[in-house]
Amino acid sequence: MNIDKSPSLQEWKNLYKVAIGFKKLAPWNWMCDSDIFGVKDPVSGEIGYCCIMGAIGEHYALGLYLGSEGLYGLSSILSGDFSESKDEALFVQNCLMASFEDRKHLRKQDLRQIKTLGLKFRGRNAWPLFRNYLPGFFPWYLKSDEVRFLTIALLQAMYVSLRFKKDSELLDHPSTNQFFVRVPDKSGENITWEDKWLKPTPLTVGDIPMISIEEATINRLIKARLQREGIWEFDFFYVPTVLQEKEERPYYPYMSLLVDHDSSFILNFQLEKEADCKSSFPVKFADFIERAKVMPDELLVKRYDVYRIMKPLSSELGIEISMVESLPALEYAQKSMEDFM
Repeated sequence: MNIDKSPSLQEWKNLYKVAIGFKKLAPWNWMCDSDIFGVKDPVSGEIGYCCIMGAIGEHYALGLYLGSEGLYGLSSILSGDFSESKDEALFVQNCLMASFEDRKHLRKQDLRQIKTLGLKFRGRNAWPLFRNYLPGFFPWYLKSDEVRFLTIALLQAMYVSLRFKKDSELLDHPSTNQFFVRVPDKSGENITWEDKWLKPTPLTVGDIPMISIEEATINRLIKARLQREGIWEFDFFYVPTVLQEKEERPYYPYMSLLVDHDSSFILNFQLEKEADCKSSFPVKFADFIERAKVMPDELLVKRYDVYRIMKPLSSELGIEISMVESLPALEYAQKSMEDFM
């Protein structure tokens, strides 16, 4: 299967037909976004976790959150760590989404597709919109396999929601960390569906290959006996502005920000892709202190992944590194920069 294949006209027809049926059913009238259930893809075997949105009358959609990473992002949003209405949610969502929007939210490609299919929509929250959400990237158009899986999920969501309407305990977990999942049973070309209670696969976080710092640079910094001065705060984070390189998918850049704890003075910042930012920052940090001819007595961070990245270099240079609950100077600088952008 070519996962980059563009959807066929028939695949689009199927998706729009099912989405229109889902909108007419309006399951958000009796389900809320915490009523999560899974659908297993008959082709890839991946489980997508369905979240029906619209109970509060603002955003009508089905989100199909992909695998354990998608479920983790959804759980973060539902727990209040992120807000669906703010940019932060875009940085953690791994899902396919069928939403119903005002016409102004559709792009030329969406409108052209609707015209090609001979469909017409009118009014608020009436226009189907289909997007792939990937952490750190701008919402993007669907590929063939995504259209197929989202079509299946919408059909199963209608079926599950009608059962839930009759039995509100349908999705009650029989034990901790299990989810109601619709699982395909393929017999020849026919597919039948059955209910199962399944635990999500453990979430794995891949290590980012780190760019090593040349031993000569470390030795040079140690021998320079640079002045040690104050406490610095450091963090990485997504920036809510969109960048695009040539024909690639637009993305949200990742910022590394270094701020003086006492004066709130911004010492250094850089915008890059997330992987580039994390893998190369220790090298850039070493270059920065060599240029500035000063290094901190202590480095403050608030997230373990940042601590893990910076710990080897800080140990080499004798810089104390501490985990803290908040970084007041950095967070003030971060908000100011985001407001400006």
